[in-house]
Amino acid sequence: MSGRSVDNPKLLDLREALEQDEARRLSPLATLSRQSLRRVPETLTGHRQAFAVDADRILHSRAYTRYIDKTQVFSLVANDHITHRVLHVQLVSKIARTVGRFLALNEDLIEAIALGHDIGHPPFGHDGETILSELCREQGLAAFQHNIQSVQFLDRLEKKGRGWNLTLQTLDGILCHDGEVHDRSLAPDRACRDFTSFDRKLAAKAADKTLPLSPMTLEGCVVRFADTIGYIGRDIEDAIVLRLIERRDLPAASREVLGDTNGTIVYRLVADLIANGADGDAIAFSPDIAQALKELKEFNYRAIYRNPVIKKDYESIRICYRALFEATMTDIRHGQSGAPIFTEFLADKPADYGESHPPAAVARDFIAGMTDNYFLAAAARLGCRIPGPIRR
Repeated sequence: MSGRSVDNPKLLDLREALEQDEARRLSPLATLSRQSLRRVPETLTGHRQAFAVDADRILHSRAYTRYIDKTQVFSLVANDHITHRVLHVQLVSKIARTVGRFLALNEDLIEAIALGHDIGHPPFGHDGETILSELCREQGLAAFQHNIQSVQFLDRLEKKGRGWNLTLQTLDGILCHDGEVHDRSLAPDRACRDFTSFDRKLAAKAADKTLPLSPMTLEGCVVRFADTIGYIGRDIEDAIVLRLIERRDLPAASREVLGDTNGTIVYRLVADLIANGADGDAIAFSPDIAQALKELKEFNYRAIYRNPVIKKDYESIRICYRALFEATMTDIRHGQSGAPIFTEFLADKPADYGESHPPAAVARDFIAGMTDNYFLAAAARLGCRIPGPIRR
């Protein structure tokens, strides 16, 4: 026996049976695995279907590994029970797959999009994104956007610059996720059918951060809603643990409709999406649920995300970002081959990456991929003052 199970005809037959089952079982609005498209065509062997392969590739990426030390909302907190980015994406995946199962959508595609949707987040979450965006614009680059950076990592930087050759449908779902936008209903952009239209979509978003995008699949629409469902109640629970808010502070109207715990909030939002189905090729909340969610999101922004208590180290982090960004560009321009940008980043990239990216773009990609702790250690080596952990 060769031991090469991927060549086993029985496994190919099993995959074909799964493909036929998809065609029978899934909604006519769902994305079938056999409809997948890759930038570089591949002939898959073995038992795994195309979107399951995408999910596995994302799980095995270096960028996914770094999720474990990336801020979700609360940075520098000495409390092991506060949500990190890795837990958030797992929650989004579970929530989205549950909705997808009841709507007869492709759960493999949903999982792949969910697992990869936040891979481009830089250190210290949205605060880090804001700071890195300012630095990029100062250097003539487009504003930093973590969804575009997620595509950059997975499609162009991983695997020594070859990328993972993920499907169009997965990359599009990652690009078009946006849990910050409030939508009551979301319909897929069926006009996006190939990589040419996807690349135009990505370029348009890079040029205009405010440009609204819709995923090309219902599965991508589900993940976008699940992103909000995954963080809205969980952030409230974390804020209560950190004594930033009390449960009774939640808006009375939203409490009445959604409840006041993460469990009830998630359940009622998920149940509402399932109950509304995918009529008219769209995913939607009912009007009263959508309004309650809007009010709760506004409360979170006011009481949690913009709370000055969690912003007290913002200036120190901003100074660290600038120091790292400028030092990295200087090392590139002076060819400091022993510097981390060369030994820990460019050494893993093809020559044409450095030639086609100006120093500022290389610095952007390097810093965006850092974990929080790596970032702080690198900043400390430059003499920056490093903020200490908050104990609550």
